[in-house]
Amino acid sequence: MTPNTEAELAEIIRGADGPLRIEGGGTRPIGAPSNGARLSTAAMRGITLYEPGALTLVARAGTPLADIETALAAEGQRLAFEPMDHRGLLGTSGTPTIGGVVAANVSGPRRIQAGACRDFLLGVRFVDGRGQIIKNGGRVMKNVTGYDLVKLMAGSYGTLGVLTEVALKVLPRPRSMGMLRIEGLSDAAAVAALCRSLASPYEVTGAAHLQQGPDGTSVTMIRLEGFENSVAYRAEALTRLLSEYGTWIFEADTDKTAAHWAHIRDVGPFQKQAGNVWRLSVKPTDAPGIVADLPGARAFYDWGGGLIWLLAAEGSGLSAARVRSAVAARGGHATLIRGDRSQGAFPPLPAPVAALQEGLRLKFDPRQILNPGLMATSAAV
Repeated sequence: MTPNTEAELAEIIRGADGPLRIEGGGTRPIGAPSNGARLSTAAMRGITLYEPGALTLVARAGTPLADIETALAAEGQRLAFEPMDHRGLLGTSGTPTIGGVVAANVSGPRRIQAGACRDFLLGVRFVDGRGQIIKNGGRVMKNVTGYDLVKLMAGSYGTLGVLTEVALKVLPRPRSMGMLRIEGLSDAAAVAALCRSLASPYEVTGAAHLQQGPDGTSVTMIRLEGFENSVAYRAEALTRLLSEYGTWIFEADTDKTAAHWAHIRDVGPFQKQAGNVWRLSVKPTDAPGIVADLPGARAFYDWGGGLIWLLAAEGSGLSAARVRSAVAARGGHATLIRGDRSQGAFPPLPAPVAALQEGLRLKFDPRQILNPGLMATSAAV
């Protein structure tokens, strides 16, 4: 089922007599698999309002992300939260949509500096599990009517309602982008250096460490954006600040830097590697210890160590329970992005949070027909 309008979508949901599997472009099959009837928002597309001077864009949920990025680029603007393209990692086809980005709260390397997708979400329109059309929020940041509900929809994976339209704050595209890099650091040294750079006043917009770069040597990278002179000044200052870690190389070419960070954003190092891929959210200083507790895994670090992408190859002996246990022991949480999702992709929740989550779902979807079970959590470890 692929409705063309919000009214058609509402009618379909009201008349549904069984579970529905909600999709945008079908590029992010994350979460427990569903056997519900497919319901796609891909036909509800188009930018309905774009005011570059007000830094505001409104688009229907099925609008291809590429269309939005093209429209913004023409005005020297961008989505600052840098949404990831999951197709290379998950082996999917299709077209990423802005509704899918919001539904999964997809946010990239720049989150450490700019914030997540939900932080740029101004307003939403959606159809709940009763088939009611709901509008919440507005088109400017100071309009915070129902603001918590707007943020609630980001990351709900279609379990509370089916998005039909989103309003987003956009930001100017920087004129220049550069990168500091150094090879050969251990995980612990790299994370320490990245944390120091993020604590500095030099406006770092990317901080990542790969255990294995293209030639097999570890690579640590720091991204800077802004006016060309400012980027060069901050790079020099950071080079002095981090000199104890070795000699940093400055890459001033904007296109080369953008390509490197697209590789990080889209988890390029693991795209052609077999095995389960985990997304671990942890305290940055705990990250090297967690990876050390999971021998046989390959990892790279984003967000200065706060985000670990972990590859557990076949035969590594790293079960889901072992990965979750190592992360939970330090207060983090682990989400299975690629692999056997039948046991639940999301981490177990504390009982009060689980009760609150279930209560919200019953309010928005009392018949439990919208992506039922998709966000089911694994058994407690």
